[in-house]
Amino acid sequence: MLALRRTLIAPLLFLCAFSYPVVLNAQDNAAIQPIERKDANSVLAHQQLLEKVRQGKIDLYFVGDSITRRWGATDYPELLKHWNQCFYGWNAANFGWGGDTTQNILWRLQHGELDGISPKVVVLQAGTNNLPWRGPAREGLVEEVVQSLQAIISTVHQKTPHSTIILTSLFPRDQNPALLPMIEKINQRLANLSNKTTIRFLNINDDLVDSEGKLLPGMSNDGLHLTVNSYQVWANALSPLLHELLGPPASDDFAPSPTGDPSARTTTVKLPPN
Repeated sequence: MLALRRTLIAPLLFLCAFSYPVVLNAQDNAAIQPIERKDANSVLAHQQLLEKVRQGKIDLYFVGDSITRRWGATDYPELLKHWNQCFYGWNAANFGWGGDTTQNILWRLQHGELDGISPKVVVLQAGTNNLPWRGPAREGLVEEVVQSLQAIISTVHQKTPHSTIILTSLFPRDQNPALLPMIEKINQRLANLSNKTTIRFLNINDDLVDSEGKLLPGMSNDGLHLTVNSYQVWANALSPLLHELLGPPASDDFAPSPTGDPSARTTTVKLPPN
């Protein structure tokens, strides 16, 4: 009888093992797998940002790709001037890095760039580098971007649980018009991540484009990156949220010094003689 029971149970166990879906973890799901960038310039940039996180006081933390980075970077002096005009007094620090996908940003946040600080507000803008430069995007990319941004949000709240995240929409890309439907789908999904308390969703795209979804004149020079005009639209939308969450900007600012692209050549400005 015992032998018969074992004979009957064994096939059932075999069937049960294949009857339930496998729960994926970070190692199985490429969308939430942190990816380190190992090119020399990115390694140097990461070291710069690790130094920045140990300096000054950070109440307002921006993280993202080149669209975020350029706004507060020393190698874009016009944009840096605008950044200071918009955020001085809120102790704002920029942790964007050009070319980063969401998985690259996830790696940076998990490897020190958010350690030891507790910003009151984190502005997150990312996802456009997950999309193709030319042509339509592959199937499943909407879900990948949304899941990876969810992983970033989870990491931020694990490391700094008292922060409010302002999740920013993916911006339009005239450089690749085929992406417009996908960007709209992603932004619709991102809007659903907002709980209106610790996660706020901010979509400024209607103020950047015309009735056909194309960027308005003066909003971008390359169909992807933003100009001062676009950053002003972004700043205008951020301002009421920042006043609500941080109060009015102070007369003093203790944010760490801005950084730039380690590979960028710096220009020495000669002062006129006295």
